[in-house]
Amino acid sequence: MTSRNIILFDDTDVRRQLLPLTYTRPTALLRIGITTIEEKWRSLLGASSMSYLTVPYLKEKYRLKARRTNLLIAGHVVPTAELAKQVAALADGEALMAGEDLIAFNGSARDFDARHYSKVVYPIGSKPLIIKQLPDLFLHNDEVLKQDFERLTAGRQSEPLSATNTVIGDPSQVFLEKGAVVEGAILNVKNGPIYVGEEAEIMESACIRGSLAMCPHSLVRMGAKVYGATTLGPHCKIGGEVENSIMIGYSNKAHDGFLGDAVIGEWCNIGGGTTASNLKNDYSEIKLWNYQAMRFVRTGLQFCGLFMGDHSKTGVNSMFNTATVLGVGVNIHGTGFPRNFVASFQEGGASGMKGVKLETFFAIAERVMARRGVELTQVDRDIFTAIYNISDRYK
Repeated sequence: MTSRNIILFDDTDVRRQLLPLTYTRPTALLRIGITTIEEKWRSLLGASSMSYLTVPYLKEKYRLKARRTNLLIAGHVVPTAELAKQVAALADGEALMAGEDLIAFNGSARDFDARHYSKVVYPIGSKPLIIKQLPDLFLHNDEVLKQDFERLTAGRQSEPLSATNTVIGDPSQVFLEKGAVVEGAILNVKNGPIYVGEEAEIMESACIRGSLAMCPHSLVRMGAKVYGATTLGPHCKIGGEVENSIMIGYSNKAHDGFLGDAVIGEWCNIGGGTTASNLKNDYSEIKLWNYQAMRFVRTGLQFCGLFMGDHSKTGVNSMFNTATVLGVGVNIHGTGFPRNFVASFQEGGASGMKGVKLETFFAIAERVMARRGVELTQVDRDIFTAIYNISDRYK
């Protein structure tokens, strides 16, 4: 276990590229694979605690604990065991770089701010996975999920899998944590593993094709069709058809409809029948809204779905065009396709949008979070107030 003071830092440009998901959290708290990036670093470095260097309005909730010497790690770099060893081996004043990208630095805050390094070293072995754009999360989810599965299950025994299930492929690629329930499902692990966390459940008649990660208390409902690589964060619920998507936590898509190549924040609700396109009907290259550039930019991708900031919602039978970005606190309802980009704290649909008052947003958020026994604190309110003021420039 390392005794160093570890700080996960946000790269300013990368954080802006990853909005709206990074409006409400440091970059290291994005989920990819099974765990968040922070949880991967904590596990691989054997660290008991970490702190964050992030934007000012998040610092009250995600505090910085600095010492004279710190091990600063980029929060958008996804670690492997090999990379973590190289980071842990950094001597005072040394920086680990991948081309122009700073992965980690061991030294004083003054030298970090000045980018003054006594020595620069480069990773040995495979190129590090560096998340820089929103689609990077779902594009790399499969490889990271498989790495997490190996790390989390190594040397451990799965809880027994009920004989009511049909497993296609190697049964050792299905792992159930304590309290997990899986009955009467079809589980295909030929393309990737299926991980079912504590108290998570796959209901009868669900068809699952790995890779799939289910974090604690998540749920796959009856008859769902789930394709890899898909990740359900804690307390997430899905039904209908889902493919290659990530739900960070506490969000629901409980009913029929399609979601693919998508990333959904926390406390989101996707209404029954909602379908989000992930492919243009002329098969052309996709453009995606970019907060850093403040315009739609080319992605080089043919498949790209929906991105939702925290506390956003859709009404029943909502429809989204390919590569739609919704900010924080967005409420979509009505017929037709809304714009491909909707700024934070907006309500409406194809016929037009209007602003949502903060008081209204807080009242809804309180009710939603209370159902999970979670409080909307004053610190949370201050964060959303700051986002509300920032998001004016994107309306």
